[in-house]
Amino acid sequence: CRQVCVDVDQVLVAPGDTIIMEQASYGGAISRVTRHGAKLVGVPLDGEGLVPDALETALKDLAAKGVKPKYIYTIPTVQNPTATVMSVARRAEIIAISETYDVPILEDECYADLTFDGTRPPAMRAMAGNDRVIHVGSFSKSIAPALRLGYIVAGWPLMSRLLSVKIDSGTPALGQMIVAEYVMKNFDAHVSGLRKVLKRKLDVMIEAVTAEFGTAAEFDPVAGGIFLWIKLPDAVDTLKLFQAASREGVAINPGVEWCTDAEHSRSRLRLCFAHPSEEIIREGVAKLADICHREFGVPQRSRNVAR
Repeated sequence: CRQVCVDVDQVLVAPGDTIIMEQASYGGAISRVTRHGAKLVGVPLDGEGLVPDALETALKDLAAKGVKPKYIYTIPTVQNPTATVMSVARRAEIIAISETYDVPILEDECYADLTFDGTRPPAMRAMAGNDRVIHVGSFSKSIAPALRLGYIVAGWPLMSRLLSVKIDSGTPALGQMIVAEYVMKNFDAHVSGLRKVLKRKLDVMIEAVTAEFGTAAEFDPVAGGIFLWIKLPDAVDTLKLFQAASREGVAINPGVEWCTDAEHSRSRLRLCFAHPSEEIIREGVAKLADICHREFGVPQRSRNVAR
């Protein structure tokens, strides 16, 4: 998916362009668009993802300044990093708004197969029924990270331009043929089992975060995926926490790398539970809590914390 998005931006984005993005979004997309010299306009999220009223307000404000964004980037199913799932009604609202302002949608469905209940709303491209929505996805999260194999569904005018900039970073034809064969016979059973494993690891992480941080860590329900998006007290700077934790072998994603503005991100962090074992998850969260307490006094250690 990452390589697909790079190719799309090579065609669509030029320095000075404006991109609308969810206020909290995939860190790779934020850094990629910034490297291309584009300006980001962050739009707030709620429990269903991108907020339609806020999106329309942003588009209206930009139109008043004579600015037309190149596209609206959204992750509707298992939003990264918040893990929300956008309802069908919400998707229809956003599609209608994009049509009103004549701004295309770049729909990133990288985690769409990893909803814990096994259900997923229709893709926005399918709902739109036209090329206004550019759909990208990936097998890297659903089958194997080492595949680095993504895909795009778009109209020929865009696809024909993408072919001229396509660069293949480690996805040879043989690997693509193997995936095609595997998907036909094994994908559904594999993903069904994967969802159960990931849900169990999420439960372990939530139990550990709750035990170690108590009420100092806030997070919303998680519908799927491989990450937990956490809000710590305002006194915590998660970029500094990231630096301190890295020195002691604990990996976290500081919020500043996953948000379009610093004010929204300072005390937030993303914890990924896909790769580590349940034991490592518990040990890592406990160590992170100790580091956070040492650096920021959060969480408070006035009581014995269960290990």
